[in-house]
Formats: sequence, structure tokens, C-alpha cells
Amino acid sequence: MNGFPIGSGMRRLTSYSKLGTGNYLMNEVRLGEITESCTTEFTAQSYELYGLPPLGSLVKTKNGDTEIFGVVYNAATGSIEPGRKPIARGKEETAEEAIFQSNPQLLKLLRSEFAVLLVGHKHDERMYWYLPPQPDHIHGFVYQCTPQDVKEFSQSFAFFNILINAHTSIPNEELIAASLREMSLVHEDRRAFLISAGKELAALLGGQYQQLRAILGRLQI
Repeated sequence: MNGFPIGSGMRRLTSYSKLGTGNYLMNEVRLGEITESCTTEFTAQSYELYGLPPLGSLVKTKNGDTEIFGVVYNAATGSIEPGRKPIARGKEETAEEAIFQSNPQLLKLLRSEFAVLLVGHKHDERMYWYLPPQPDHIHGFVYQCTPQDVKEFSQSFAFFNILINAHTSIPNEELIAASLREMSLVHEDRRAFLISAGKELAALLGGQYQQLRAILGRLQI
């Protein structure tokens, strides 16, 4: 949904392209809190309805002096009460915004959540492109990575194996391509970055030509 009125409590997060690649943002944007956590992934609730990070974007959380990085692979908005579905309310309205203006309580009855696949961590200023020793805590804060974070993390493609072998709710080629499109936006030479990633994927996927073709076709090189 777009165009919600100011003060509605809803906003959309942008891709890194909106943040810029030359004048990097230094402040971290806090997206929400972890509501489920395990060794390989976590689920977080957004602070704002529809305040969801884009598919494939890199986010991070902090566990003590360790930063944990993950790729967003799913997002959903629904009722805050299990088993209770929202009902249609806009038959007499002329725009979606009017539904929330007429029913302000909806902001407290609905919630937006996103699921994150862990792909690496940073400890003592050193980056590791594999799972962290421990998952983060419930109610841990989740941040949108700054362009500096994304550039540092994407200097290596060692996390590709995690994405290739992941069992998520979406096809792996969709997740891999989305993450590379997002990461490429912070690189001055976006095309060179995507070509390098494509070559690495070709080496890893070997004879899996159809999957490789599907990923490359989604990279928008």
C-alpha cells in the first residue's frame, strides 16, 4: 500500500539505492524486535505497520559484542490475534488510506513481521561468512544495515553456500537474486559486482544449469 497519510503510523523502508552510495548514512535504522530465534534464522516484528525491509536486504542484530547479519527472505502482515483474520472494511471508501482513517484501531490490531536467514557475523572487527556461535535473544533489536555494512559484508561471496542450501518459504534462486540486487546498489560499479557474483555462482552450482540461469536472469545486469 502506498500513500498513507502522515501520522498514520505506517511507512515503507527503501532499498539501499535510496540511501545513496557516495554519501553514506552513518545512523542505524532500527526496524523492530526479534520474536522468534534459532541457530539459522529469526523472525522480527516491525515497529510500524508495513515498515518492512525489502526482500533480500541485509539486516543485522547484536548479541553482546557480536553483530549478526541476515538476509530477509519473507515478510507478512496480518492480525495480531492468532486464528483471527482481518475483514474487508473499504466498500464505502474511495481510497485505501480512508480505511485506516475511519478505523484507527486497525493499527493496533494488525502487525507486520519479517523472517531473516542468518548468513554471517562480525566479532572483534572481523567478518565471518558463516553462522554465529549463538542466536540472538528474544526482543533483540533488528537494524537495517547501512551501505557501509553492506559493502563490507559483500566483499566476499562465502555466504553463497548458505543461500544455495537454504530451506525457506521461497525458491532459492529468488532469494539469491534479490540479495545480490540489493547488495549491488551500494557498489559504485554495480554491473562489475553482479558479474563477479555470477561467476562465483557458476562455479558453485556446477551442472545445475537451470537454477543458475534462473538466478542470472533475475540479476538485471
